Amino acid sequence: MKAVVCSLVAALLFQFQFLSAQERCSTVSYMEACLSKDPALAIRIKEAEQKKINSASRIFTGVVKIPVVVHNLYHLPEEKISDVQVLSQIEALNTYFRKRNADTAGIPSYFRSLAADCEIEFQLAISDPRKRSTSGIIRKYTPVTSWGPDDKMKFSTEMGDDAWDSKSYLNIWVCNMDKYAGYAAVPGSEAAKDGIVISYKSFGVTSSGSYGMGKTAVHEVAHWLGLKHIWGDAYCGDDGIDDTPKQASYTTGCPSAIRITCGNAPYGDMYMNFMDLTNDLCLKMFTTGQKEKMRSFFEPGGVRESLLNSKGLNMPLISEIPVPTEDPKWLEPKIYPNPATNELKLDLAYDIRWIGEKIFVTNIVGQNIINLIVTSKSQAIDISKLQPGTYFLAAKRTDGLSMKLKFVKL
Repeated sequence: MKAVVCSLVAALLFQFQFLSAQERCSTVSYMEACLSKDPALAIRIKEAEQKKINSASRIFTGVVKIPVVVHNLYHLPEEKISDVQVLSQIEALNTYFRKRNADTAGIPSYFRSLAADCEIEFQLAISDPRKRSTSGIIRKYTPVTSWGPDDKMKFSTEMGDDAWDSKSYLNIWVCNMDKYAGYAAVPGSEAAKDGIVISYKSFGVTSSGSYGMGKTAVHEVAHWLGLKHIWGDAYCGDDGIDDTPKQASYTTGCPSAIRITCGNAPYGDMYMNFMDLTNDLCLKMFTTGQKEKMRSFFEPGGVRESLLNSKGLNMPLISEIPVPTEDPKWLEPKIYPNPATNELKLDLAYDIRWIGEKIFVTNIVGQNIINLIVTSKSQAIDISKLQPGTYFLAAKRTDGLSMKLKFVKL
Protein backbone atom coordinates (compact mmCIF):
# COMPACT_ATOMS: atom_id res chain seq x y z
CA MET A 1 0.00 0.00 0.00
CA LYS A 2 2.83 2.40 0.87
CA ALA A 3 4.43 1.84 -2.54
CA VAL A 4 1.12 2.55 -4.28
CA VAL A 5 0.67 5.80 -2.34
CA CYS A 6 4.23 6.88 -3.12
CA SER A 7 3.70 6.16 -6.83
CA LEU A 8 0.45 8.13 -6.82
CA VAL A 9 2.07 11.08 -5.07
CA ALA A 10 4.96 11.01 -7.55
CA ALA A 11 2.55 10.92 -10.49
CA LEU A 12 0.51 13.83 -9.12
CA LEU A 13 3.68 15.80 -8.45
CA PHE A 14 4.86 15.20 -12.01
CA GLN A 15 1.52 16.34 -13.41
CA PHE A 16 1.72 19.56 -11.38
CA GLN A 17 5.28 20.14 -12.50
CA PHE A 18 4.31 19.45 -16.12
CA LEU A 19 1.63 22.14 -16.01
CA SER A 20 4.10 24.59 -14.48
CA ALA A 21 6.81 23.68 -17.00
CA GLN A 22 4.58 24.73 -19.89
CA GLU A 23 5.22 28.35 -18.96
CA ARG A 24 8.84 27.95 -20.09
CA CYS A 25 8.32 25.41 -22.87
CA SER A 26 4.92 24.45 -24.25
CA THR A 27 6.24 22.16 -27.00
CA VAL A 28 4.76 19.00 -25.45
CA SER A 29 1.25 20.39 -24.97
CA TYR A 30 1.45 22.03 -28.40
CA MET A 31 2.39 18.76 -30.10
CA GLU A 32 -0.33 16.88 -28.21
CA ALA A 33 -2.88 19.37 -29.56
CA CYS A 34 -1.46 18.98 -33.09
CA LEU A 35 -1.66 15.18 -32.87
CA SER A 36 -5.27 15.31 -31.70
CA LYS A 37 -6.19 17.42 -34.76
CA ASP A 38 -4.05 15.49 -37.25
CA PRO A 39 -3.62 11.77 -36.46
CA ALA A 40 -1.45 11.37 -39.59
CA LEU A 41 1.12 13.63 -37.94
CA ALA A 42 2.17 10.76 -35.67
CA ILE A 43 3.10 8.73 -38.77
CA ARG A 44 5.13 11.60 -40.23
CA ILE A 45 6.98 12.12 -36.94
CA LYS A 46 7.72 8.41 -36.71
CA GLU A 47 9.01 8.35 -40.28
CA ALA A 48 11.23 11.35 -39.54
CA GLU A 49 12.56 9.53 -36.46
CA GLN A 50 13.43 6.36 -38.39
CA LYS A 51 16.72 7.75 -39.61
CA LYS A 52 19.20 7.42 -36.78
CA ILE A 53 22.78 7.46 -37.98
CA ASN A 54 25.66 7.19 -35.56
CA SER A 55 28.99 8.89 -36.05
CA ALA A 56 30.61 5.75 -37.48
CA SER A 57 28.21 5.60 -40.43
CA ARG A 58 27.66 9.32 -40.94
CA ILE A 59 27.71 10.42 -44.58
CA PHE A 60 27.47 14.17 -44.10
CA THR A 61 30.39 15.70 -42.23
CA GLY A 62 31.38 19.25 -41.49
CA VAL A 63 29.48 22.14 -39.98
CA VAL A 64 25.75 22.47 -40.73
CA LYS A 65 24.85 26.10 -41.56
CA ILE A 66 21.18 26.96 -41.17
CA PRO A 67 19.64 30.12 -42.72
CA VAL A 68 17.35 31.89 -40.26
CA VAL A 69 14.45 34.30 -40.76
CA VAL A 70 13.03 36.11 -37.74
CA HIS A 71 9.37 37.16 -37.93
CA ASN A 72 8.86 39.85 -35.27
CA LEU A 73 5.18 40.51 -34.62
CA TYR A 74 4.55 43.52 -32.41
CA HIS A 75 1.49 45.31 -31.08
CA LEU A 76 3.18 47.63 -28.59
CA PRO A 77 6.45 49.47 -29.27
CA GLU A 78 8.34 47.44 -26.65
CA GLU A 79 7.53 44.25 -28.56
CA LYS A 80 9.43 45.53 -31.61
CA ILE A 81 12.88 44.00 -31.13
CA SER A 82 16.11 45.63 -32.27
CA ASP A 83 18.73 44.34 -34.67
CA VAL A 84 21.10 44.10 -31.70
CA GLN A 85 18.69 41.80 -29.86
CA VAL A 86 18.30 39.57 -32.92
CA LEU A 87 22.06 39.37 -33.49
CA SER A 88 22.62 38.54 -29.82
CA GLN A 89 20.28 35.58 -30.18
CA ILE A 90 22.03 34.30 -33.30
CA GLU A 91 25.35 34.61 -31.50
CA ALA A 92 23.94 32.73 -28.49
CA LEU A 93 22.72 29.89 -30.72
CA ASN A 94 26.15 29.58 -32.29
CA THR A 95 27.93 29.79 -28.96
CA TYR A 96 25.96 27.00 -27.31
CA PHE A 97 25.53 24.68 -30.29
CA ARG A 98 29.28 24.94 -30.96
CA LYS A 99 30.27 24.50 -27.29
CA ARG A 100 32.03 27.84 -27.20
CA ASN A 101 30.52 28.91 -23.88
CA ALA A 102 33.07 29.53 -21.16
CA ASP A 103 30.74 28.12 -18.52
CA THR A 104 31.36 24.56 -19.77
CA ALA A 105 34.09 24.66 -17.13
CA GLY A 106 31.24 24.47 -14.62
CA ILE A 107 29.93 21.15 -15.95
CA PRO A 108 30.49 18.49 -13.26
CA SER A 109 33.57 16.41 -14.01
CA TYR A 110 31.55 13.19 -14.32
CA PHE A 111 29.48 14.68 -17.21
CA ARG A 112 32.14 16.90 -18.80
CA SER A 113 33.45 14.27 -21.23
CA LEU A 114 29.93 13.91 -22.67
CA ALA A 115 29.61 17.59 -23.64
CA ALA A 116 29.66 18.01 -27.42
CA ASP A 117 30.30 20.58 -30.10
CA CYS A 118 27.20 19.92 -32.22
CA GLU A 119 28.80 21.40 -35.37
CA ILE A 120 25.60 23.29 -36.15
CA GLU A 121 25.60 27.03 -36.85
CA PHE A 122 22.95 29.64 -37.58
CA GLN A 123 23.05 32.72 -39.80
CA LEU A 124 20.44 35.32 -40.72
CA ALA A 125 19.37 34.78 -44.32
CA ILE A 126 20.70 37.24 -46.90
CA SER A 127 18.48 36.01 -49.74
CA ASP A 128 14.71 35.56 -49.42
CA PRO A 129 12.61 32.87 -51.20
CA ARG A 130 12.33 35.16 -54.26
CA LYS A 131 16.14 35.63 -54.28
CA ARG A 132 15.83 39.24 -53.14
CA SER A 133 18.23 40.77 -50.66
CA THR A 134 17.06 40.54 -47.05
CA SER A 135 18.28 41.28 -43.56
CA GLY A 136 16.66 38.05 -42.38
CA ILE A 137 14.43 40.10 -40.06
CA ILE A 138 10.77 40.88 -40.72
CA ARG A 139 8.96 43.29 -38.42
CA LYS A 140 5.21 43.47 -38.72
CA TYR A 141 2.57 45.31 -36.73
CA THR A 142 -0.35 43.13 -35.58
CA PRO A 143 -3.60 44.08 -33.87
CA VAL A 144 -3.31 40.85 -31.85
CA THR A 145 -2.24 41.75 -28.32
CA SER A 146 -0.99 38.29 -27.28
CA TRP A 147 -0.58 34.81 -28.72
CA GLY A 148 -0.91 31.24 -27.47
CA PRO A 149 0.75 28.01 -28.65
CA ASP A 150 -1.73 27.49 -31.48
CA ASP A 151 0.25 28.57 -34.59
CA LYS A 152 -1.94 31.56 -35.43
CA MET A 153 1.13 33.83 -35.48
CA LYS A 154 2.39 31.77 -38.44
CA PHE A 155 -0.34 32.96 -40.83
CA SER A 156 -1.02 36.39 -42.33
CA THR A 157 -4.72 35.54 -42.41
CA GLU A 158 -4.60 35.41 -38.61
CA MET A 159 -2.69 38.72 -38.49
CA GLY A 160 0.61 36.88 -38.09
CA ASP A 161 3.27 36.35 -40.75
CA ASP A 162 3.54 33.46 -43.20
CA ALA A 163 6.52 31.14 -42.97
CA TRP A 164 9.26 31.24 -45.55
CA ASP A 165 9.88 27.88 -47.21
CA SER A 166 10.72 25.69 -44.23
CA LYS A 167 12.79 23.38 -46.43
CA SER A 168 15.23 26.27 -46.87
CA TYR A 169 14.91 28.38 -43.71
CA LEU A 170 14.52 28.06 -39.97
CA ASN A 171 11.53 30.29 -39.22
CA ILE A 172 11.56 31.96 -35.80
CA TRP A 173 8.47 33.90 -34.76
CA VAL A 174 9.06 36.42 -31.95
CA CYS A 175 5.91 37.85 -30.41
CA ASN A 176 4.07 38.50 -27.16
CA MET A 177 3.32 34.99 -25.93
CA ASP A 178 0.49 34.60 -23.43
CA LYS A 179 2.19 33.03 -20.36
CA TYR A 180 4.67 31.00 -22.44
CA ALA A 181 8.36 31.46 -23.21
CA GLY A 182 8.38 29.35 -26.38
CA TYR A 183 7.51 26.21 -28.30
CA ALA A 184 8.68 24.31 -31.37
CA ALA A 185 7.39 22.21 -34.21
CA VAL A 186 9.25 18.88 -34.35
CA PRO A 187 10.60 17.07 -37.45
CA GLY A 188 7.65 15.79 -39.46
CA SER A 189 5.40 18.76 -38.70
CA GLU A 190 3.37 20.57 -41.35
CA ALA A 191 5.62 22.73 -43.54
CA ALA A 192 3.60 25.94 -43.07
CA LYS A 193 3.94 25.59 -39.28
CA ASP A 194 7.54 24.41 -39.16
CA GLY A 195 9.81 26.49 -36.94
CA ILE A 196 9.91 27.85 -33.41
CA VAL A 197 8.03 30.56 -31.51
CA ILE A 198 9.68 32.63 -28.76
CA SER A 199 8.29 35.29 -26.47
CA TYR A 200 9.92 38.64 -27.14
CA LYS A 201 10.76 38.71 -23.42
CA SER A 202 12.87 35.54 -23.72
CA PHE A 203 14.48 36.26 -27.08
CA GLY A 204 18.09 37.35 -27.33
CA VAL A 205 20.64 38.14 -24.65
CA THR A 206 18.96 40.68 -22.39
CA SER A 207 20.51 39.74 -19.02
CA SER A 208 17.09 40.17 -17.44
CA GLY A 209 15.30 37.58 -15.32
CA SER A 210 15.98 33.85 -15.22
CA TYR A 211 15.78 33.41 -19.01
CA GLY A 212 17.79 36.36 -20.33
CA MET A 213 20.77 34.54 -21.87
CA GLY A 214 19.12 33.40 -25.11
CA LYS A 215 18.86 29.78 -24.02
CA THR A 216 15.10 29.50 -24.49
CA ALA A 217 15.69 29.63 -28.24
CA VAL A 218 18.55 27.12 -27.88
CA HIS A 219 16.13 24.74 -26.14
CA GLU A 220 13.37 25.22 -28.74
CA VAL A 221 15.71 24.90 -31.73
CA ALA A 222 16.90 21.60 -30.27
CA HIS A 223 13.25 20.44 -30.17
CA TRP A 224 12.98 21.54 -33.82
CA LEU A 225 16.03 19.32 -34.45
CA GLY A 226 14.36 16.31 -32.85
CA LEU A 227 15.42 16.35 -29.20
CA LYS A 228 12.99 15.61 -26.39
CA HIS A 229 13.12 16.93 -22.86
CA ILE A 230 15.76 15.11 -20.89
CA TRP A 231 13.15 13.40 -18.68
CA GLY A 232 11.38 11.99 -21.75
CA ASP A 233 8.16 13.91 -20.98
CA ALA A 234 7.05 11.25 -18.49
CA TYR A 235 7.89 10.53 -14.88
CA CYS A 236 11.28 8.78 -15.08
CA GLY A 237 10.78 8.72 -18.84
CA ASP A 238 13.23 8.12 -21.69
CA ASP A 239 14.39 10.80 -24.11
CA GLY A 240 15.82 8.18 -26.49
CA ILE A 241 19.42 9.33 -25.99
CA ASP A 242 21.84 6.78 -24.53
CA ASP A 243 24.19 9.18 -22.74
CA THR A 244 21.57 11.23 -20.88
CA PRO A 245 20.59 9.68 -17.53
CA LYS A 246 16.96 9.12 -16.64
CA GLN A 247 15.50 11.66 -14.26
CA ALA A 248 12.12 12.14 -12.64
CA SER A 249 11.05 15.44 -14.14
CA TYR A 250 12.24 18.90 -15.06
CA THR A 251 14.47 20.99 -12.82
CA THR A 252 13.62 24.40 -11.43
CA GLY A 253 15.97 27.16 -10.37
CA CYS A 254 19.73 26.72 -10.55
CA PRO A 255 20.91 23.75 -8.44
CA SER A 256 24.53 22.84 -7.87
CA ALA A 257 24.49 19.64 -5.82
CA ILE A 258 23.96 16.10 -7.14
CA ARG A 259 20.24 15.31 -7.41
CA ILE A 260 19.52 11.58 -7.53
CA THR A 261 16.19 10.45 -9.02
CA CYS A 262 14.95 7.38 -10.88
CA GLY A 263 17.93 5.30 -9.64
CA ASN A 264 20.46 7.42 -11.51
CA ALA A 265 23.12 7.25 -8.77
CA PRO A 266 25.94 8.06 -8.33
CA TYR A 267 25.90 11.15 -10.58
CA GLY A 268 22.20 11.96 -10.62
CA ASP A 269 20.26 14.30 -12.92
CA MET A 270 21.92 16.10 -15.82
CA TYR A 271 20.11 19.33 -14.98
CA MET A 272 22.77 21.42 -16.75
CA ASN A 273 21.62 19.99 -20.10
CA PHE A 274 19.92 22.41 -22.48
CA MET A 275 16.94 20.05 -22.66
CA ASP A 276 16.11 20.52 -18.99
CA LEU A 277 14.23 23.64 -17.85
CA THR A 278 16.79 24.95 -15.38
CA ASN A 279 17.41 28.71 -15.27
CA ASP A 280 19.57 29.95 -18.14
CA LEU A 281 22.56 30.47 -15.87
CA CYS A 282 22.84 26.72 -15.21
CA LEU A 283 22.19 25.34 -18.73
CA LYS A 284 25.55 24.49 -20.30
CA MET A 285 25.67 21.43 -22.55
CA PHE A 286 24.40 19.05 -25.19
CA THR A 287 25.73 15.50 -25.11
CA THR A 288 27.39 13.53 -27.89
CA GLY A 289 24.24 11.43 -28.20
CA GLN A 290 22.08 14.52 -28.59
CA LYS A 291 24.47 15.85 -31.21
CA GLU A 292 24.19 12.63 -33.23
CA LYS A 293 20.41 12.71 -32.99
CA MET A 294 20.15 16.30 -34.24
CA ARG A 295 22.63 15.81 -37.06
CA SER A 296 20.92 12.62 -38.21
CA PHE A 297 18.09 14.71 -39.68
CA PHE A 298 20.58 16.28 -42.13
CA GLU A 299 21.69 12.94 -43.56
CA PRO A 300 20.48 11.91 -47.07
CA GLY A 301 16.73 11.41 -46.87
CA GLY A 302 16.47 13.20 -43.53
CA VAL A 303 13.73 15.79 -43.06
CA ARG A 304 16.25 18.62 -42.55
CA GLU A 305 18.60 17.63 -45.39
CA SER A 306 17.14 20.25 -47.76
CA LEU A 307 18.49 23.03 -45.53
CA LEU A 308 21.99 22.05 -46.67
CA ASN A 309 21.03 23.16 -50.19
CA SER A 310 19.21 26.34 -49.18
CA LYS A 311 19.80 29.47 -51.26
CA GLY A 312 19.14 31.58 -48.17
CA LEU A 313 22.85 32.21 -47.59
CA ASN A 314 23.69 32.73 -51.29
CA MET A 315 24.19 36.20 -52.73
CA PRO A 316 20.77 37.53 -53.79
CA LEU A 317 19.94 38.09 -57.45
CA ILE A 318 17.98 41.25 -56.61
CA SER A 319 19.81 43.65 -54.33
CA GLU A 320 16.86 45.85 -53.40
CA ILE A 321 15.41 45.00 -49.97
CA PRO A 322 11.58 45.12 -49.82
CA VAL A 323 10.28 48.30 -48.16
CA PRO A 324 9.19 47.57 -44.59
CA THR A 325 5.57 48.16 -43.65
CA GLU A 326 4.78 51.35 -41.78
CA ASP A 327 3.51 51.39 -38.23
CA PRO A 328 -0.25 52.00 -38.07
CA LYS A 329 -1.55 55.46 -37.33
CA TRP A 330 -4.53 53.97 -35.46
CA LEU A 331 -5.08 50.56 -33.90
CA GLU A 332 -8.81 50.00 -34.20
CA PRO A 333 -11.48 50.00 -36.95
CA LYS A 334 -12.19 53.51 -38.19
CA ILE A 335 -15.21 55.03 -39.96
CA TYR A 336 -15.25 58.08 -42.23
CA PRO A 337 -16.54 60.54 -43.22
CA ASN A 338 -18.36 61.30 -40.01
CA PRO A 339 -20.88 62.92 -40.31
CA ALA A 340 -21.83 61.28 -43.62
CA THR A 341 -24.60 61.78 -46.16
CA ASN A 342 -24.85 58.80 -48.51
CA GLU A 343 -21.94 56.43 -47.88
CA LEU A 344 -19.89 55.44 -44.87
CA LYS A 345 -16.46 53.78 -45.14
CA LEU A 346 -15.29 51.25 -42.54
CA ASP A 347 -11.48 51.05 -42.59
CA LEU A 348 -10.17 47.68 -41.38
CA ALA A 349 -6.71 48.01 -42.89
CA TYR A 350 -4.91 46.85 -39.75
CA ASP A 351 -7.27 44.07 -38.71
CA ILE A 352 -8.62 42.09 -41.65
CA ARG A 353 -9.95 39.43 -39.27
CA TRP A 354 -13.24 41.31 -39.50
CA ILE A 355 -13.67 40.21 -43.11
CA GLY A 356 -16.48 37.64 -43.27
CA GLU A 357 -18.11 38.86 -40.05
CA LYS A 358 -21.62 40.32 -39.80
CA ILE A 359 -22.01 43.97 -38.85
CA PHE A 360 -25.12 45.92 -37.90
CA VAL A 361 -26.24 49.51 -38.08
CA THR A 362 -28.60 50.34 -35.20
CA ASN A 363 -30.45 53.48 -34.15
CA ILE A 364 -30.17 55.09 -30.72
CA VAL A 365 -32.84 52.79 -29.27
CA GLY A 366 -30.99 49.65 -30.43
CA GLN A 367 -33.13 48.68 -33.45
CA ASN A 368 -31.28 46.98 -36.32
CA ILE A 369 -31.57 49.09 -39.46
CA ILE A 370 -28.90 47.54 -41.71
CA ASN A 371 -27.27 44.09 -41.63
CA LEU A 372 -24.35 43.17 -43.90
CA ILE A 373 -21.28 40.95 -44.19
CA VAL A 374 -17.83 42.55 -44.32
CA THR A 375 -16.22 41.68 -47.67
CA SER A 376 -13.31 44.14 -47.82
CA LYS A 377 -10.79 45.81 -45.54
CA SER A 378 -12.26 49.08 -46.84
CA GLN A 379 -15.97 48.35 -46.54
CA ALA A 380 -18.50 50.74 -48.10
CA ILE A 381 -21.86 51.01 -46.30
CA ASP A 382 -24.83 52.60 -48.08
CA ILE A 383 -26.63 54.89 -45.60
CA SER A 384 -28.49 57.01 -48.17
CA LYS A 385 -31.90 55.70 -47.04
CA LEU A 386 -31.38 56.40 -43.36
CA GLN A 387 -33.19 59.29 -41.70
CA PRO A 388 -30.89 62.05 -40.38
CA GLY A 389 -29.74 61.32 -36.87
CA THR A 390 -27.28 59.37 -34.70
CA TYR A 391 -26.55 55.71 -35.36
CA PHE A 392 -24.18 52.99 -34.22
CA LEU A 393 -22.19 50.50 -36.26
CA ALA A 394 -21.71 47.35 -34.19
CA ALA A 395 -20.25 43.88 -34.63
CA LYS A 396 -18.93 40.97 -32.59
CA ARG A 397 -16.41 38.50 -33.95
CA THR A 398 -16.45 34.78 -33.31
CA ASP A 399 -13.32 35.19 -31.14
CA GLY A 400 -15.27 37.52 -28.82
CA LEU A 401 -13.82 40.88 -29.95
CA SER A 402 -16.49 43.52 -30.52
CA MET A 403 -16.74 47.01 -31.99
CA LYS A 404 -19.25 49.81 -31.55
CA LEU A 405 -18.72 53.03 -33.50
CA LYS A 406 -21.03 56.06 -33.46
CA PHE A 407 -21.75 58.13 -36.56
CA VAL A 408 -24.08 60.89 -37.63
CA LYS A 409 -26.25 60.76 -40.79
CA LEU A 410 -26.87 64.18 -42.28
